[in-house]
Amino acid sequence: MNPWAVIAAGAVVGGYAAVSRRLSTTMVSGPMVFVACGLVIGPLGLDLIDRADDAEITRVLLESALALVLFTGAASVRRRDLRRERLLPVRLLTVGLPLTMALGWLVAWAVLPGLSVWELAVIGVILAPTDAALGQQAVSDERVPALVRHGLSVESGLNDGIALPFFLLALAAAGGGQHGHQGPLAAFFLALVASSAIGLAAGWLGARVLGRSMARGWSTPAWRQLLVLAVPATAYALCAVVDGSGFIGAWTAGLAFGSVMRAKTPAGLPPASIPPEASSGEALRDEAVRDEVELSDRLGELLTALSFLMFGGLILGPALQHVDWRMPLYAVISLTVIRMVPVAVALLGTGLRAPTVAYIGWFGPRGLASVVFGLIALEERLPGTELLSGVVAVTVGLSVLLHGASAALLGSRYGSWYAEALRRSPDLRERSPVP
Repeated sequence: MNPWAVIAAGAVVGGYAAVSRRLSTTMVSGPMVFVACGLVIGPLGLDLIDRADDAEITRVLLESALALVLFTGAASVRRRDLRRERLLPVRLLTVGLPLTMALGWLVAWAVLPGLSVWELAVIGVILAPTDAALGQQAVSDERVPALVRHGLSVESGLNDGIALPFFLLALAAAGGGQHGHQGPLAAFFLALVASSAIGLAAGWLGARVLGRSMARGWSTPAWRQLLVLAVPATAYALCAVVDGSGFIGAWTAGLAFGSVMRAKTPAGLPPASIPPEASSGEALRDEAVRDEVELSDRLGELLTALSFLMFGGLILGPALQHVDWRMPLYAVISLTVIRMVPVAVALLGTGLRAPTVAYIGWFGPRGLASVVFGLIALEERLPGTELLSGVVAVTVGLSVLLHGASAALLGSRYGSWYAEALRRSPDLRERSPVP
């Protein structure tokens, strides 16, 4: 890689870090900054990075970022959140996500002629997972009811892992999947069964080792965090050995790790790390898990930021040079109809008001998972690769812009609506768990 590209990336990361708190209250999001800077240093601008020369670095960076995000996201999902929000994330994941993939497939068939039926399915699945980081203010604004904030966070933490087997199945059926050497059923089995078993075993073993080490005081906090970081790396590598999916391995490892770590109160948790409100055993266990995955979480954030930088320069930039009317048309439909209609269907009967359903429907940004899935599809060199990758790039780029710019404004307006609606109706459904 060009040394000037490394210098530019370091300057962008350092510059954003210096003003990150200030920007968090504005319409400018982190992904917007990194994608824009990527366009500047890419072929459309200073030409410091090259798609051919830096392809391997880009792939490793993007895949590492997604693996860490999948692991930490799954490990951070708390059972009490699922109990408190009850069927909201469950409805979004079991009804909304499949409908989004199916509707994306159907709309792609109408808007993107020339692609095979399975290439259309690949597009529908790639653009189904959401990424809450692109509209962070929308899920962090305290004026937004906890039911909505936590529901969107849980959905974002789990839907990319759930979509993975369907992506691999569609990719294999389209002629890809380990470069065409596996049939769809074999690819699906290795991804869903073998990789899940490996990930669950790695997560369970890692959590057991960490728990025993903490209980006996054998390890330092810094090395415990490195042990946690080794869990998704090991799971990913083991899945690669058996030609499975390292992403599913990392995701299921996170599920197992978080579950086992919360199974009993860890001994040896430093009293200073326990917040005043963490009086229950469950809250204490959640705090312990957050402490141990902190390094993995922070590293994932850094790699994600760099991934958006590379996305802007090496994926979105070239796609904009060959954009045609079908790409932005599908992108707009994907971010509106294809997301919002399945969400509305999934939330039927919950009693949630129309502004809440619209808010949840709009904040389904497409981000890192879609970028990585698109890169994997690009490497398989399917017949419709150029159109497929262009649609994914334009959709994610538009999502970065629109969701990032609207998060603070719509979060504030929705929070104001909620406060007024709650004043008029104290029994407002948004205030309590969805039945």
